[in-house]
Amino acid sequence: MRDRFSLLGGAALGVLAALSFAAAAEAKPHHKRHPAAPPAATAEQVKALADEIESLKARLDQEQIAREQTEAKAQAAQAEASAAKADAASAKAQLAAQIQTLPGEVKQAVVANTPKPGWWGDTKVGGLVFADVSNIDQKSNGVRTNTQNGFPSSNGYGFDIKRAYLTFDHKFNDIYSANITTDFTYDATTKSTQLFIKKAYLQAKYSDALVIRAGDVDLPWVPFVENLAGYRFVENMLIDRIKYGTTTDTSLNVNGTFPVAPVTLGYSVSLLDGSGFKAPGDGNFNRSKQMDVEGRINATVDNFTVAVGGYSGDLGKNVNGSAFYHSANRLDALVAYVNPRFRVGGEYVYVRNFTDGTQAAKPVKATGEGYSVFGSFSVTPKVSVFGRYDWVNPEQDVLASTAKANSATRDEYFNLGLDYSPVQSVDLALVYKRDSVSNGLLTTTNGAAAPGSAAPQGSGLIGGIPAGGLLNSGTYDEFGIFTQYRF
Repeated sequence: MRDRFSLLGGAALGVLAALSFAAAAEAKPHHKRHPAAPPAATAEQVKALADEIESLKARLDQEQIAREQTEAKAQAAQAEASAAKADAASAKAQLAAQIQTLPGEVKQAVVANTPKPGWWGDTKVGGLVFADVSNIDQKSNGVRTNTQNGFPSSNGYGFDIKRAYLTFDHKFNDIYSANITTDFTYDATTKSTQLFIKKAYLQAKYSDALVIRAGDVDLPWVPFVENLAGYRFVENMLIDRIKYGTTTDTSLNVNGTFPVAPVTLGYSVSLLDGSGFKAPGDGNFNRSKQMDVEGRINATVDNFTVAVGGYSGDLGKNVNGSAFYHSANRLDALVAYVNPRFRVGGEYVYVRNFTDGTQAAKPVKATGEGYSVFGSFSVTPKVSVFGRYDWVNPEQDVLASTAKANSATRDEYFNLGLDYSPVQSVDLALVYKRDSVSNGLLTTTNGAAAPGSAAPQGSGLIGGIPAGGLLNSGTYDEFGIFTQYRF
């Protein structure tokens, strides 16, 4: 509009100037004459200027109309852009909401279209195998012979499958579940492998603080230590190795854990028959005059764990029709530090009257004690080094001058190993272990086959019997590759 007024103003000024010029020319003095007509050029100029003004006015009107149309289009485009932006935001919000609800809708659709499973839908099957290929060198009184202490020798190379568990877990509902775990043993009489039940129990889990199990159940102490120390596939834990305790038994167990900030407390108590998982109760078999008790309490703060436990009872030997003279007692203690890369710990045991309670004669030494220290370190996520040392001053049921087991005065055991885990459920370990017994014989999980009088059956003997004033000691050395795999 400002340009339009400027052009019109300029044109008007031009017209006025032309008129003024013409008037001035006519005002000059002159002799009186007859009036003459205005010059034709002046009239034509005025008309031309007027036409130019009209032309400029029309041009400006067209430009104004075009500008207004352009502004209208711009405003319309801006409105369309705002509407499109709002539509995009709305679509994005709807899509986000659909993404949030989609998993639930898919799950509901899958559940609706999936046939209802049978009992097997809540059953899990698994397995765990311990095996090794190794060389054993066992000596008695410094001599390696074909027999050790009159029993078959275990010297030489061989492949062993020491454990092969098949596990069946079934969930009835959120509270009740059941477990059956099988194992096997080699029967030298029938020359065949015999399958037996390691675990078979019903569980009621009312909360983390109250879990009840009945049947062949994990006992409170040994499995607890196994979980902290690790490397069970290499060797049994201390009291299991020297036969002062076992892993499972027919029992009623109550256990649980509960937080008391900053500590997590745990407990486990079992009422058991004491005969062990290899001699389960069956009808009138192994019915004892009273039940044994094993228990544990533990506390964990951060990565530190401390625990104390104990056992009291007749080890399943105080049966009807048999004389029994003394009950067995055991005290356990443990301290350990465990994190994902490093673990170290120690276990202590004190026992009394774990020798044969059916014998009226008192043992030569009715008490025993021992300790075990263990540790491991993960060099990489797949490679670890580990080791363990046990020292035991066992009970003595008889003098070392006889051929009966559990007459030793000292037992020292250690192992060292390098473990490689190619996948999470497989371990391959290069291991060296040594067990030495002095001043008699000792029943352990290693060594030559024990006589039928040894308890429990199938254990091994290490040590020696004095002969002509010579040494009465024995050693057991084993070197090989040990493995475990689970599924």
